[in-house]
Amino acid sequence: LPLFKALCERERCPFAVVGTATANRQLRVLDEQSPVPPVDMPMDVLLGKPPRMQRNDNRVKLELPPIDVVGIELEHAIDSVLRHPTVASKRFLINIGDRTVGGFTARDQMVGPWQVPVADVAVTLADYEGYGGEAMSMGERTPLAIINAPASGRMAVAEVITNLMAAPVEKLEDIKLSANWMAACGTPGQDAALFDTVKAVGMEMCPALGLSIPVGKDSLSMRTRWQQNGEQREVLSPVSLIVSAFARVSDVRGTFTPQLRTDKGDTALILVDLGHGKNRLGASVLAQVVQQIGHEVPDIEDPERLKAAFTALKQLRAQDLVLAYHDRSDGGLLATLCEMSFAGHCGISISLDILTIDPYSADWGDFKIRPEQVSVQRNELTLKALFSEEAGFVIQVPQARRTEAMDILRANGLGVCSNIIGKPNDRDVIEFYRDAKSIFSKPRKALQAIWDETSMRIAKLRDNPACADEEHAYVQRDDTALVQSLTYDASADVAAPFIAKGVRPRIAVLREQGVNGQLEMAAAFTRAGFEAVDVHMSDLLSGRRSLADFKGFAAAGGFSYGDVLGAGEGWAKTIRYNARLADMFAAFFARGDSFALGVCNGCQMMATLSDLIPGASSWPRLMRNRSEQYEARLVQVRVEQSPSLFLSGMAGSLMPIVVAHGEGRADFARQGNQAALVSNGLVSLRYVQANGETAVQYPANPNGSPDGLAGFTTPDGRFTIMMPHPERVFRSVQMSWHPDDASEDSPWMRMFRNARVWLG
Repeated sequence: LPLFKALCERERCPFAVVGTATANRQLRVLDEQSPVPPVDMPMDVLLGKPPRMQRNDNRVKLELPPIDVVGIELEHAIDSVLRHPTVASKRFLINIGDRTVGGFTARDQMVGPWQVPVADVAVTLADYEGYGGEAMSMGERTPLAIINAPASGRMAVAEVITNLMAAPVEKLEDIKLSANWMAACGTPGQDAALFDTVKAVGMEMCPALGLSIPVGKDSLSMRTRWQQNGEQREVLSPVSLIVSAFARVSDVRGTFTPQLRTDKGDTALILVDLGHGKNRLGASVLAQVVQQIGHEVPDIEDPERLKAAFTALKQLRAQDLVLAYHDRSDGGLLATLCEMSFAGHCGISISLDILTIDPYSADWGDFKIRPEQVSVQRNELTLKALFSEEAGFVIQVPQARRTEAMDILRANGLGVCSNIIGKPNDRDVIEFYRDAKSIFSKPRKALQAIWDETSMRIAKLRDNPACADEEHAYVQRDDTALVQSLTYDASADVAAPFIAKGVRPRIAVLREQGVNGQLEMAAAFTRAGFEAVDVHMSDLLSGRRSLADFKGFAAAGGFSYGDVLGAGEGWAKTIRYNARLADMFAAFFARGDSFALGVCNGCQMMATLSDLIPGASSWPRLMRNRSEQYEARLVQVRVEQSPSLFLSGMAGSLMPIVVAHGEGRADFARQGNQAALVSNGLVSLRYVQANGETAVQYPANPNGSPDGLAGFTTPDGRFTIMMPHPERVFRSVQMSWHPDDASEDSPWMRMFRNARVWLG
């Protein structure tokens, strides 16, 4: 208890001792104001085995009509499906969540230099040195359960696997699943549907795949009832299985993304159709947008085919044959191909001939075809091919090696369901052909605007509407790709001669209650040759530590005081209104041999203390982002010519960096002098566009700072503050995009090594 008490006091974490553990297996709750304990009962009564629950139910089979796609125009279907929230861009959700804290993120949702949110899998690093890590994905096909609950469970498992296959998982059996079950138990037919789905997944499909489900949870009251105008109303959820998958990977750099590559010569696109041409449309997004349900849903009849797909992709990866990968799910093949096109900012030309085979040559189930109906039925087959949501995936391979890729697929028994369907084009149009005729053609930008519009409209309701409009226009432009253009060699270790001396100067990694970016900050400085020391503000307050013992400090980012006191301003008040701390920090700043770096909340804290820092009187106050939202992005900055010791030799470089803040807008109306900072060369970083021009519009300027101002320094260069997070991307592998030829160290590692060089 004393150790726990000391830990809590250091972290400013309130706690209370509420009782003691005893060996007599009696639960007693005491109340000083009651002579009789309110609770006094044997533990066996509380934790004893309850009677086994018995449920009785009957299976309820719905008689539903098949999907009627006659008269549905292809262009209307594409437009409607791309707008559907299930398929449309989710950037409005993604960009408000901190995805880089900790510095262990290797693959987030954002893909490629245009940062398009289409990634299949999440990948994290295990440490700050190696390339081993963990891959995670999700699968969910709830709408299918309206028609066929067991199929919905099997398809959820299939989806989580085809998502995870983007990462270099060694063996299928290495994957561990977590199952979140939801159902409206007690409603006729739903208990039986849940039983059948659990059996199909837990006792049949997963054992056939060699997978286990060691953990999960359930919510079995998924219904609501109410009275409206004297009438009883009820809404219930169909059986829902949300599957999460986890697996270790030995090298996270082998992860595929959906970004089509146009810099690899001629390439081909191959569809691996694990639905084996059945193209069932039941409960698909297409069915939903045309106000239908259907009677037959996608399913996994043969788990061995899914295992074969895993093995085949592993072999394709080993032969370096895959340039891009994307699974087929919500929105069908149409969504898969469009998202690959959006991520690569390129057009695609797709032939649907092989996917809409002459109806005379096969048994087409419900279709009763007469010769005069062939054209109509080909249109129906086209819709099925593009919008069915059977399991599968599309890969991009070099044109010169497509036979080699197909041979691997055939060797794994997938030849009959694998077809070369098209290739990227240089006209930036998405086009589909059938019978050597174009049946659809539209600029990629136009379709991407449709896909992004739903996100924009939601953001306009929630955020600054002007920013939502600016970002919607931004995502359609081609000139917004991130670039890395350096004026120095990022792979050069300028600190190596000093590290070789064996001296590791101590740097305080300073944090306050709620700060959560200290580990990556410590890792970056450690890599640069420092001894990083964890220093909590409570250490300084109690006298356990003193800044006099350190050459420098780095104030880390995070939610100091939960950001309820004005982000980093609450942290600054801890210093300003404590005479001992105020004197300690003033003395530290006044020393000629000290230095400090403030990032994010640390930046805000130091800016608030600018009157204590020699030469920092022109620094601004950091206020709420113009978007009125937390901004988490990979953005582009330019290093300005300044005396900052951290940015020495880096001026003129353009490079990506992450931001993660809610209050990063430089406000000179409240504090500071912008003109003085600019004229004295004390601006150290600016948000810029890909061409190097200052970014004034959102989202290239993520917080609305005037003239893209992102970082500042002092005339002697000893103290630098910035809102972006260089410590979270000091390795190239930590960036969601970097050039193919990037070195192990990202360009930002130079910052931390410069500090080591400055100390000598």
